[in-house]
Amino acid sequence: MKSITIQPALSVNGEITVPGDKSISHRSIMLGAIANGVTTIRGFLRGEDNMATMGAFRAMGVRIEDDGEIVTIHGQGLRGLREPADIIDCGNSGTSIRLLTGLLAGQSFFSVVTGDQYLRKRPMKRVVEPLVRMGARIMGRDKGTLAPLAITGGALNAIGYESPVSSAQVKSAIMLAGLYADGETSVREPTLSRDHSERMFRLFGASLEVFKNGVTVRGGTELTGQEIGVPGDISSAAFFMVAALVTPGAELLIRNVGINPTRTGIIDILRSMGGSLELLHEREVSGEPVADVLVRSSRLKAIQISGDVVPRAIDEFPVICVAAACAEGRTTVRGAKELRVKETDRIAAMATNLRTLGVVVEECDDGMDILGTERLGGGTVESYGDHRIAMSLSVAALVSHGGITIRDVECVATSFPSFFPLLEQVAGR
Repeated sequence: MKSITIQPALSVNGEITVPGDKSISHRSIMLGAIANGVTTIRGFLRGEDNMATMGAFRAMGVRIEDDGEIVTIHGQGLRGLREPADIIDCGNSGTSIRLLTGLLAGQSFFSVVTGDQYLRKRPMKRVVEPLVRMGARIMGRDKGTLAPLAITGGALNAIGYESPVSSAQVKSAIMLAGLYADGETSVREPTLSRDHSERMFRLFGASLEVFKNGVTVRGGTELTGQEIGVPGDISSAAFFMVAALVTPGAELLIRNVGINPTRTGIIDILRSMGGSLELLHEREVSGEPVADVLVRSSRLKAIQISGDVVPRAIDEFPVICVAAACAEGRTTVRGAKELRVKETDRIAAMATNLRTLGVVVEECDDGMDILGTERLGGGTVESYGDHRIAMSLSVAALVSHGGITIRDVECVATSFPSFFPLLEQVAGR
C-alpha cells in the first residue's frame, strides 16, 4: 500500500494539459470495435480503467494497435465479436463492467465479467434489471446484483425503460443493448446524465433520437469507423481548478478541456462560490465542445448545492468538498446519494478525511454540510482505494498546515497516471 506526502504550495502557476476524457475514451473503444472499418483515436486516456476496456475487446478478437500516440481499432461490425476464452477482468472500472454488460447482452455467446475487490461491491442491479427485461440471461452473486456476472447473450427485445436513477452508465448499457434489439429501445432518466454516448452514437452513424431526459435507439443499424479526438477530461482538470482557486496568488491555464454541458457542473459550482474561471478559445472536436480554462486564485464563499447541477458534477464532488472546506461559511450538499455507491462511499470517505484535517462536517443520507476553515490541518488520511479521493486530498495538502500523507495512492493510475508529477510541476514550493 503506497503512501505519498504532499507539502503545502507557495502558489499554483503555469500552463498544463490533462489526459484525455475517461468516459469518451471508453466509448471510442467500444463503438470502434463494433463498427465497420477502422477507427483512430488521438488523446486516448491510457489509465488502467480504459486499458481494461481495451483488453476486453482484444479478448473478443478485435485487433487494436497502440503506438503511444494513436490507437487504431479494426472494427468487426455489430456481429463480429468472438466469445472470449476467459473471464473478462474490468479491474476497478464501473464504466467498463456496466457498459460491457449491456453490449454483451446482445451477443450470441457466453461471457463472464468481473473486477477487483472494490468493483465487486458496487451495485449491478441497476443495469441487470433492464437488460433481463430485454431478454438477456444474466446471473451473478447476490441474485445477480453483484459481480462476477455471467451473461448468456442472444436476441433482445426493445423496451421503454424509466430509469430510477440518472446514470450515464445505466443509460449507455441500455443503448448498447438497444443496438442489438428488435425495434426501438428508449430510456428516460429523472434528470439528464452526461450525454457522451448520444454524441458518439450519432458520430458513428447509429439511428437515435434524443428527447427531454432520454434517448431512443433503433436496433440493427451498422456503425462506421471514425477519426476521434478525445478532449482533456474535465474531471481531471477539476483538481487543478480547485488547486488554483484555493492557493494564494495562483494563475493556471488548462488547455483543451472538454466542456460538454452535461459535465460542466463543476464550473458552475465553483463560479457560484466566487471562483474566477474563464473559458477561452471555445471550439468543437469530434462532436464535443472544448475550451481552454484560465483559473485565478479566488476567495471562495459557501453555497447550497442541490438539484440538476448534482448529476452534472457527480464525479467532482470529492474535490468540491475540498473547495468547500476552504470557503467562507457553511456549504450544504443535498441530492447526492449516488456518491454512496461510487468506488467507495464518497460522502463518508470525504467526511472522515476532512474531520482528520480539522474541518467540521455533518453527514446526511444524500449529502453533507461543510464548515469552511481558514487553514486545513495536516495529518494522515485514507484514499479507501478511490482515485478521486486520493487526488482531492492531494489538492487539500497544498493549503494545509504541515502537509498531508495520503495512504493507498496506487488507485490514481486508474484515471490519471501522470497526476502527481503534474501537481509537482505547477505547485511552487
